[in-house]
Amino acid sequence: MTATSIIDIQNLRTQFGRAVIHDQLNLQVMQGEILSIVGGSGSGKTVLMRQMLGLETPTRGSIKVFGEDIHTSKRQHLDYLRKRSGMLFQHGALYSALTVFENVAQPMRELGTLAESLITDLVYLKLQMSGISFEHAGKMPADLSGGMIKRIALARALALDPELLFLDEPTAGLDPDRSDSFVNLIQSLHQQLGLTVVMVTHDLDTLFALSNRIAVLAEKKVVIVGLPSEVVQYPHEFIEKFFLGGRGRRAMQVLDPADPTSQPDNQKNNPQNNQQNTRSVQTQNQKEH
Repeated sequence: MTATSIIDIQNLRTQFGRAVIHDQLNLQVMQGEILSIVGGSGSGKTVLMRQMLGLETPTRGSIKVFGEDIHTSKRQHLDYLRKRSGMLFQHGALYSALTVFENVAQPMRELGTLAESLITDLVYLKLQMSGISFEHAGKMPADLSGGMIKRIALARALALDPELLFLDEPTAGLDPDRSDSFVNLIQSLHQQLGLTVVMVTHDLDTLFALSNRIAVLAEKKVVIVGLPSEVVQYPHEFIEKFFLGGRGRRAMQVLDPADPTSQPDNQKNNPQNNQQNTRSVQTQNQKEH
């Protein structure tokens, strides 16, 4: 069965004045996957995500979402496409003057078609799905922990039952326990709701725990997109620094202790370990093919 492309980006160019951010960038996001976008500072990760949402317009090229070019669609159709998407911003971006309940209800009220009694039921349902108990519904954002803000922002992102979910640094600012808990929540919702997820993150633990595929932005384009095991072996300076440093190897060690790229340098250079690692790679390749 052929996978369906939910987002199709072709020959994208993004330019601000003389600064070219993207040039001849191509990328596809497939239905039901979690695709993570990584890249160095200034590589245009968040800009690309905002373009997928229709919040910014590229200089050239096309971005099709659900088969429609969102930058040539009429306003009414663009609004419809946006309602099929949800966005979790890096710092939650809750409205500080609104309660938890009002923040989650806001996208539903913007529709102008739902009865208030139904909105109430739906808000409590979304909060429950995101692991927030009803007793917190009347609180203000200033009274919440960072972990709670993330969960409530996620509940708001899911308010309109989107098919496509965007996550911008979803675990940024969370301690390890809250980060792990939030990753587990995203995994669960992804499976239960059949979501397609596009995520920007620099957190390696989150990246390896959630990603089906990883797209690497460098040299103003996507230099590689593939399985995590494929990406980390791609010969590129950014990939070597980002994935194969100490933090990257530790994160991959948790993911797959048999992966030779995750071994510390003192073990990796040991001839006996190299032989064992070669056998591990051969076994993994047999499984993949």
